[in-house]
Amino acid sequence: MCKKRFLVALVLILVLGLSKVGGAADQGPSDSLYGAAGPYQVQPVENEWFDQKRGRQVPVKIYRPADAPGPRPVIIFSHGLGGSRASYEYLGRHWASHGLVSVHLQHQGSDLEVWRNDSSPVKALRQAALNPEAIINRPLDISFALDQLERLNREDALFQGRVALNRIGATGHSFGAHTTLTVAGQIMIGPGGSEHSWGDPRIKAFVAMSAPVPQRREQWPHAYSRIKIPGLHLTGTEDDLPIGHSPAAERRAPYDHIDGPDQYLIIFQGGDHMVFAGLERRAEKDAVFQELIRMSSTAFWYAYLKDEARAKAWLAKGGLKECLAENGTFERK
Repeated sequence: MCKKRFLVALVLILVLGLSKVGGAADQGPSDSLYGAAGPYQVQPVENEWFDQKRGRQVPVKIYRPADAPGPRPVIIFSHGLGGSRASYEYLGRHWASHGLVSVHLQHQGSDLEVWRNDSSPVKALRQAALNPEAIINRPLDISFALDQLERLNREDALFQGRVALNRIGATGHSFGAHTTLTVAGQIMIGPGGSEHSWGDPRIKAFVAMSAPVPQRREQWPHAYSRIKIPGLHLTGTEDDLPIGHSPAAERRAPYDHIDGPDQYLIIFQGGDHMVFAGLERRAEKDAVFQELIRMSSTAFWYAYLKDEARAKAWLAKGGLKECLAENGTFERK
């Protein structure tokens, strides 16, 4: 039986994805090696990348396993609407402690600058979510980041020869989960049936947390038809949000309609939309859910970026399901 921890903290931040949880990877025990902090020291590195082709700044925060021999698998993280590169630190630090390079992007046009000085922040966030430029630029930010990692692997003293460019995963929360599925191959169907795709074949696996879905149900089978890589889907029974149109019951749609190999679905019992952001709230089971998020995602990366047979068996043969217990349901196909 997996051990469970309860944290009591003041709610400091109210918008999507702006966590300030320091050192989460070093907290508390777990019966699973995937939930416990890994053996490597974590060194955060910030950069201000600039895409000359688009004339666009792409701020980034990289959590690197400082003492891990290379080359190391890479995770590209896409924050939720209104977030920043500082978001989701509890995941970046944890994954890096397990020897993964966790690259957290900041998407201008849908980041914290959209709402921070606005007198109507919710309205500003809604407008950003519907902005076609923001929707298009997000997956392009990821492809640009992959190009930058190739450069770092050649030229940068901290990363030279330490980035496994053939073992790259993508992940994100909410709007970031939409971005993740887009680079994994999801087709965007526009007015009049026009189709757009920004899939990047360098992505080998993905984790989608609280993914929104297309408004028109009849589009779902085709929209997800090109995703052919392993995926872990995370949501909750109370995963609703006032911004957007995806009710909790529909957030399993990507899992249901992707026919690629090795798809996994976790639905947290009582889990809401914000639990994935790593915010320090007073919600009773946040600490339990967040430990399970760290645990399941780390096992998934071990399985599909490190090709570890033990992790695949733990996911597929009951280890994860046992740890979930009454806290959620687990499906795989």
